Amino acid sequence: MVDTGTIRTVVGIIGNVISLGLFLSPIPTFWRIIKLKTVADFKPDPYVATLLNCAMWVFYGMPFVHPDSILVITINGAGLVIEFIYITIFIIYSPGSKRKKIFIALVTEVIFFVIVVFVVLYCFHTTKRRSLIVGIICIVFNILMYASPLTIMKMVIKTKSVKYMPFYLSLTNLLNGVVWVVYALLKFDINILIPNGLGAISGIIQLILYATFYGTTRWDDDDDEINSRSEVQMSNV
Repeated sequence: MVDTGTIRTVVGIIGNVISLGLFLSPIPTFWRIIKLKTVADFKPDPYVATLLNCAMWVFYGMPFVHPDSILVITINGAGLVIEFIYITIFIIYSPGSKRKKIFIALVTEVIFFVIVVFVVLYCFHTTKRRSLIVGIICIVFNILMYASPLTIMKMVIKTKSVKYMPFYLSLTNLLNGVVWVVYALLKFDINILIPNGLGAISGIIQLILYATFYGTTRWDDDDDEINSRSEVQMSNV
């Protein structure tokens, strides 16, 4: 009979694969940004939030914080690199005002992360206490990662268009939440359970919005508008 530990490891590996799919799902969006040389109405919020989220979870998974969490480190380490690449593309193709906001957000995240690492390592001396403190912070920022698409969902409802809410990102978001909920339940980890449970709910809501407003989305008109913006920007170079 297969023990719970083995099942949890298998589920964790599946979670790594699906989470990698979540991190890679925006590739078509960024390919489009590179091709048109403009971010248009795409929002950087989810990627900036996810960058800090990944950094916090990598720290959480370290042996001196929460032992036996190698699968948490591997996927979030990969996510950290991928999100940094996305944000770099956003910076390159964003107008000056939006670029400045992204830089400010990144500097704020770095300062916050350094402070957390310093306080945790020098003020708390057992893995149990470190896991508790970092875990609470991870829950907060994981919720922010899943909640960051709220700005996009608001725009979907307002414009009755899902043009700027990628379907595969929403779908993978749901699958990712469900798998990690199972992982957390097999060896109860409240720090993983809470944010991923909320993430699954967020994914469901996004898919409902996608189904609701897909028929009212004016795909061709949006493409023409983006192309026009791109031509204007190129003519001003």
